[in-house]
Amino acid sequence: MNADGCMTAAVSAGMTPAVALFRSLADETRLRIVARLAAGEARVVDLTGELGLAQSTVSKHLACLRDCGLVDYRTEGRQSFYALTRPELMDLLAAAEGVLAATGAAVALCPAYGADPAVVTR
Repeated sequence: MNADGCMTAAVSAGMTPAVALFRSLADETRLRIVARLAAGEARVVDLTGELGLAQSTVSKHLACLRDCGLVDYRTEGRQSFYALTRPELMDLLAAAEGVLAATGAAVALCPAYGADPAVVTR
């Protein structure tokens, strides 16, 4: 895994596909991009404007999502239009929202992955 949490083919070869999938989605920026692409294809310039992110940030995260097979692009002239390759990814994310709703604050309070316990109030 590189510093961004994106799985490269060489590293993910030693991991289960499920671990690689969830690691690729374990970034707020990538989740925001995926959510936006669920509404339809977009160019990098569209994503930077709509999400308020730098072009380099969007490009880096799109590359990660492409490497994981979750997004792809088509070219039209000099423009590239990005889209989800697997729309059922949104079903997975909706199911995750259901789990989060059912568990309440348990995930946020998790000492390994949640917020800083000194900051979270119970």
